[in-house]
Amino acid sequence: MSAAARSARVVVAGFGSRDRRDDGAGPLVATLIAEQCSLARDVGPLSDPLDLLGQWNDADLVVVIDALRSGAPGGTIRVLEVDTGAAHEKTKPDDAWGVTSTHGIGLAGVVRLARAVDQCPTRLVVVGIEGERFDFGEGLSPAVQAAVPEAVSRVLGLIDEVRACA
Repeated sequence: MSAAARSARVVVAGFGSRDRRDDGAGPLVATLIAEQCSLARDVGPLSDPLDLLGQWNDADLVVVIDALRSGAPGGTIRVLEVDTGAAHEKTKPDDAWGVTSTHGIGLAGVVRLARAVDQCPTRLVVVGIEGERFDFGEGLSPAVQAAVPEAVSRVLGLIDEVRACA
């Protein structure tokens, strides 16, 4: 690995609570990524997107991993590239992104705020895993547990892209 690749800054943030079954998928994937890749810094588990402010400054890549509830089959993985520099998104409401959030301001609002204070990461990607169970308790549903290795692989692929471009 070149010196430039070592200087790339990658932040992974797992959103959710391990005490709410499939909601713990995000923190689990982020932890596994940080264990497997010295380039990635795990800043979670987080419960509010506002917690990303200050954590992602000057990052080449930020990957947010979270459980979703969209009606897709459990374990479905979705990857969403978020445009952190597009001026047209400054006025776009959170619900226009097609994503709902139980987290305070929502990721779209945090991106707008970070953009306003010139603190957006270079690249922001959301990796969502469709959950089945969000009741109190520990342990992922079988479908979500089975999706964890694929989610890890996808995030590592994103990190490899940063290494290649650094």
